[in-house]
Amino acid sequence: MLSSRQLETYRRDGVVLVENVADEAMLATMRRALADLIARSAPVTQHDDVYDLEPDHTRENPRLRRIKLPHLRDPVFRAFCTSEPLLSILKQLIGPDVRMHSSKLNVKAPSGGAGLEWHQDWAFHPHTNASLLAVGLMLEDCRVENGPMLVLPGSHKSGVHDHNAEGRFVGAIDPERTPLDYETRIACVGKAGTISIHHTFAVHGSAPNTSRFPRPFLLYEFMAADAWPLMGVKDLDEFDSRMICGEKTYCPRLEAVPVRLPLPEAHNLGSIYENQTTLKRRYFA
Repeated sequence: MLSSRQLETYRRDGVVLVENVADEAMLATMRRALADLIARSAPVTQHDDVYDLEPDHTRENPRLRRIKLPHLRDPVFRAFCTSEPLLSILKQLIGPDVRMHSSKLNVKAPSGGAGLEWHQDWAFHPHTNASLLAVGLMLEDCRVENGPMLVLPGSHKSGVHDHNAEGRFVGAIDPERTPLDYETRIACVGKAGTISIHHTFAVHGSAPNTSRFPRPFLLYEFMAADAWPLMGVKDLDEFDSRMICGEKTYCPRLEAVPVRLPLPEAHNLGSIYENQTTLKRRYFA
């Protein structure tokens, strides 16, 4: 369980780090699963439902930006969601009824693994209420040099910002048009097994990986079971299959939350990396 100090940090900053949430046995199993998925990406030549490729990806040197929905690719990535102490932490922050929204594994390969521009998760998937958060698990030690996630403390209280450019959704905040204090950023660094937890409104991003060490970062987004996506549910059975604990409900809880729909759609549909390719002004080189 989170301590009272950790809870206060999360409420104040919109982000908190918790050490030793995954043990060495689980981390080792996850690393093996990741290595296997990377090896199987070698013959892939374009983005697909599993892989988001780095521009310099080759058969001889497979390099990935992201593995999509890892909880569907290997059982260990689903098992972590219901492991302790993570499950108790989720209940503490969200309540007894928790659903996974999505998962992804940002690989961030050494020597140039792609960064991400400043954004808010909520911009991609507004819901009927704001009981949403993201958990990131460090599969390896995470340092400043290998492009950790950066979060602007307190930005979860600053509303929802424009993620459009030239009339279309791009999944990024223009730092020139949105005057936030980007220099206050908190770097989410730590030993393997550490998790970050950030609020769905928290502004975050990351620089490219300039080190020779990889930065695999396993991300899950969780929500209260009574938070329903405003863009709709395409497959109810699949939606309900993502319940982590507690009871599902078909009675959405409505809150007066700020909403900007991710429309018109991005020119480059796909992952956030593809959405952001049309950006002309960037914060991270």
